[in-house]
Amino acid sequence: MTINNQFYRGRFSVAPMLDWTTRHCRFFHRQFSRHSLLYTEMITAPAIIYAKYDHLVFQPEELPVALQLGGSDPQQLAHCAKLAEQRGYSEINLNVGCPSDRVQNGFFGACLMAKADLVAECVDAMQKVVQIPVTVKTRIGIDDFDSYEFLYQFIEKVANTGCQDFIIHARKAWLSGLSPKENREIPPLDYARVYQLKRDFPQLKISINGGIKTIAEMKKHLQFVDGVMVGREVYQNPALLGLIDQALFDEVAAIVSPIEAVEKMFPYIEQELSQGTPLGQITRHMLGAFQNVRGARQWRRHLSENAHKANAGIEVLQQALNFVKG
Repeated sequence: MTINNQFYRGRFSVAPMLDWTTRHCRFFHRQFSRHSLLYTEMITAPAIIYAKYDHLVFQPEELPVALQLGGSDPQQLAHCAKLAEQRGYSEINLNVGCPSDRVQNGFFGACLMAKADLVAECVDAMQKVVQIPVTVKTRIGIDDFDSYEFLYQFIEKVANTGCQDFIIHARKAWLSGLSPKENREIPPLDYARVYQLKRDFPQLKISINGGIKTIAEMKKHLQFVDGVMVGREVYQNPALLGLIDQALFDEVAAIVSPIEAVEKMFPYIEQELSQGTPLGQITRHMLGAFQNVRGARQWRRHLSENAHKANAGIEVLQQALNFVKG
């Protein structure tokens, strides 16, 4: 199968997850899959503009990578989008889906679904200053604004700016009364509503997110929408990523085993250690690599007990691998 990058961009992506999809996590995930689109954790526009350290650092080997921005100030978002394009990011994504109180207090995330005009203004401002795609990740509704008509009108208004790409978490969000974790589990999934969006907006690229755990489920969704985004299932069981390229992109692509992926990390880890990065900051994203493999518990325990120690080096990983090899 010949890969058409324009068509396949976003066919499968790993969801942005706060405190999880860091640059170390993304580098590890890239060892499993060449073609998956990886997302940064959400980074607010003010953090990029005013923080004392660089929020946009990533390695070219991580590409393709999308930057997820949080914010509602069109000028700030446009400034950050331009910076990200200059740094080499593949896509800018606006977060219109996170329901946490902290995010709402900053006036971004899911609460923006009620402000379609403002979201359109933000998207338009970013599109005017970059050539890379500007996309939107959102829910199917918020609070009592959960009709299909509400979702349709939101998508229509934002799409009128020229935005072509929407990732839809197939649950509504409650802006009060539920924690972010509960908002990922309690509101019921409504995949049919996302499928209907694709039928009503055939010219748009519609991707689906929420509750997806298996290759079979991904293939089923791809009969109705253009892309699938998976979050926690991939983070907790990254070996799933090793199957993605063959299953969804290229039938002759190699399946990457967790052992291969871990060993391919060694040069990166050595480089990071030489620059003062503690081993545990990297290996915390690798704990789930051997789900359902004999020795997985010992692998996790060895890393958890030793990676945080002063001067911990690559030998900690090599020792941990002995529990799962064979």
